[in-house]
Amino acid sequence: MKIGPRYKKARYLGAPVFKKTQTQKYALRAQRKAKNVRRGARSEYGRQMLEKQKARFSYGVSGKQFTKYVTMALAAVGDNGKNLLQILESRLDNVVLRIGFAPSRAAARQMVSHGHILVNGKKVTVPSYAVRTGDKITIREGSKNKVIFSKLDEELKAVKWPAWVSVAIDTREAKIEGQPTVDTSELLFDVRSVLEFYTR
Repeated sequence: MKIGPRYKKARYLGAPVFKKTQTQKYALRAQRKAKNVRRGARSEYGRQMLEKQKARFSYGVSGKQFTKYVTMALAAVGDNGKNLLQILESRLDNVVLRIGFAPSRAAARQMVSHGHILVNGKKVTVPSYAVRTGDKITIREGSKNKVIFSKLDEELKAVKWPAWVSVAIDTREAKIEGQPTVDTSELLFDVRSVLEFYTR
């Protein structure tokens, strides 16, 4: 998915949706620029569109794919917001990030695409692959000595894992223990506004 200049995109969205914009340097720079920019009040449609874009870029999903996920969430039984977040959190690239194998979703997406990640012992190269309860996520044997994983054991010790995954640091193996969820207070977007955009 083409993104373009991340600093510029994050300033427009008003949220640090990329790894490189989650720094103090970026926050100070954005604060400085915000003082020189005057924007009129957004319409309800404009606000909902912005929240949709924040959600898309937060998870690194294309517009077409995101629309597909929303359609699935609206068709499923239960809370539409929770359904959508569960679908997004179930993506393999997101799971690789949550486990701590990668520092960002972009890095996780690349790891999966390059064949470094196994699901139940089989190589999966599709970042959007949906994991299920009971799935085991590991690093391909031939990839374990790659530079990208050289400091992984130390990095894993600092990771705070969500309740739905368990990770064995010594074997670098993760298991999906339940349905992927996320605390909405951690999100950079309002999932209700996203759904309102699609159901208006």
